[in-house]
Amino acid sequence: MTSNEQHPSDEANPLRSLTLDQLRRRTSMKWRTYPADVLPLWVAEMDVPLAAPVVRAVTEAMELGDTGYPVGTAYAEALAAFAGKRWGWDDLAVERTAIVPDVMLGVVEMLKLVTGPGDPVIVNPPVYSPFYEFVTHLDRRVVEAPLGADLRIDLGVLEEAFRRAVTGGGRAAYLLCSPHNPTGTVHTADELAAVAALAERYGVRVVADEIHAPVVTAPGARFVPYLSVPGAERGLALMSASKGWNLAGLKAALALAGPGAAADLARMPEEVGHGPSHVGVLAHTAALRDGTAWLDAVLTGIDENRRLLTRLLAEHLPGVVHRPGEATYLAWLDCRPLDLGDDPADVFLRRGRVALSSGIPFGTGGAGHLRLNLATSPEVITEAVRRMAAAVE
Repeated sequence: MTSNEQHPSDEANPLRSLTLDQLRRRTSMKWRTYPADVLPLWVAEMDVPLAAPVVRAVTEAMELGDTGYPVGTAYAEALAAFAGKRWGWDDLAVERTAIVPDVMLGVVEMLKLVTGPGDPVIVNPPVYSPFYEFVTHLDRRVVEAPLGADLRIDLGVLEEAFRRAVTGGGRAAYLLCSPHNPTGTVHTADELAAVAALAERYGVRVVADEIHAPVVTAPGARFVPYLSVPGAERGLALMSASKGWNLAGLKAALALAGPGAAADLARMPEEVGHGPSHVGVLAHTAALRDGTAWLDAVLTGIDENRRLLTRLLAEHLPGVVHRPGEATYLAWLDCRPLDLGDDPADVFLRRGRVALSSGIPFGTGGAGHLRLNLATSPEVITEAVRRMAAAVE
């Protein structure tokens, strides 16, 4: 596999392209949840114009009236080509993929295939909060296997969670977040192979949420697809272009099955494939096929913003503990030294007019923390840290 996720790009930094006035014209959740005097650095939307190939694909569809139902394997073929070039993964089998409405609804469908009502689903908190919500609404039981102090998977804790989950002979699944949200951790090939070995030993089925796979920003860091590691043949994974190209509003994702899970994926009801947007499929396909130069420009900008945030925190909020992640455009901040209570995001919103994601919904290890969205301009990040520092003076 390749050792470097991003490549030099001649494109201008998309994170510097839009003004605040332009962004405030948007009607999506990020920009309409809070009043106009609040800087929104919370939900995972990027402050960027869309990649030109995506705009062309959607515009052409509108001009043609091409707004029917999705069909075919172009999306999967584009992902397979991207995976081969980007990650050196040449074994993505198009015939073992299926289009699903989005990654989290795809997670739900995969969990339905390998677990039943009341069965346990293991997660690694602090972790993306909808894992709790979707699993609970599915009538499954969340079992926590917290990350270690280094914010990596603790294999001993995970094994104990697996052992407890299958006691009595029941079914269990492990919902793996890779790369990890909110910490930005990129799991190594060795870590994932160890996970696969444990899953096989205990009969736990792995469902990997790999939505942030294209967003690896640290030089030298490398995303490893779970299905590419030895022992992961019975695994299932979900991918899309949503996070890499800011396409959350154009719904479409892909479910992927290892060779040993092909029969499981084949049992997914046909109507699930009716949920994705045809225009979304076209957009995601164009992003993966033709949008890599734009992606590389964004990744460079995110890496610069992560370094900027590190400097700004050291200067203005030295009490905040920040371990820069290798992936995602999110920063996980430990604010406990500031003595702001369990929900520092609430303090910064009320006193500083900066909207951040509370760490509490991310599960064990989230109290006293917050998540900050780096996918904006350096000027917005600078102003946000200035406001945060003023809020605790």
